[in-house]
Amino acid sequence: MRRRARRTALAALLLAAGATACLTGCRSGQGDTSSSGDTTRSAGATASAASAQSASASPSASASTPKEPFTGLTGAQISERALKATTEARSLRMSGTVPDEESGGTIKIDIALDRRGDCAGTMGMNGQGEAELIKTGDTLYLKYDERFLRAQSKGEPQADTEALVSLLAGRWTKMSAGGADAKEMAGFCDLDKLLEDAGDSDDGTPTTVTRGKATTVDGTPAFTLYETDGSERNTVYVATEGKPYLLRFESGSKQEPGALSFTGYDEPVPAESPSGEVLDLDGLDGMTT
Repeated sequence: MRRRARRTALAALLLAAGATACLTGCRSGQGDTSSSGDTTRSAGATASAASAQSASASPSASASTPKEPFTGLTGAQISERALKATTEARSLRMSGTVPDEESGGTIKIDIALDRRGDCAGTMGMNGQGEAELIKTGDTLYLKYDERFLRAQSKGEPQADTEALVSLLAGRWTKMSAGGADAKEMAGFCDLDKLLEDAGDSDDGTPTTVTRGKATTVDGTPAFTLYETDGSERNTVYVATEGKPYLLRFESGSKQEPGALSFTGYDEPVPAESPSGEVLDLDGLDGMTT
């Protein structure tokens, strides 16, 4: 039985304003036997990612060039190995910025998540404040700073905004992860779903994968792959030591430029219930966040 073709290039995370996620993957074509420098056709297209965080996060050339990694493998074959390693991960951490389709701005994220559905990290919108997020078990915890609350309340009556800020700013809140208000956000912590989408996605668009060269990503030895889809060329970095995990994705789209870094594979996620007073939003009649 033939396996379903996967999207080309281990690439990115696409987050909508509601913080839902979809990780894309790659699979080599059936007759791909070309050597280094050749290209291969494969079904799929890569989701957009977001803007780079800092110079320290960007790959840099290694001081010395050891034996060429992945000798004899084509770009698509390397991508296949990276897809397998990444989709078998028990946990990971992703950081960077991604486009917010609703506002036209960006969402900044730094979050770790695992297959149990637990997650912990931070999220910001258009550089206007930040929210802390923890999901452990069936409970979702959120803490917003004042800038975040005011930015998200634009257009609302001033009195309502002030009441919201007074109640929530700098204070941990909790709600059932299965509730209507939390379901979308909690779904973002579902690594099983994230990685399942990575392995099964396919939109039929042909994409070309080309081998690059050895480099490093934040000090980790890596190998560069270039994915070309129409006029866009995205760059993917795959670990060359240990398992060939996806390390970084850089979008070549002018409309949605940027990057996401992937670290913390198979490491424990620090998802622990906040200590001290926590406001139970499920117990507040008529309260929404």
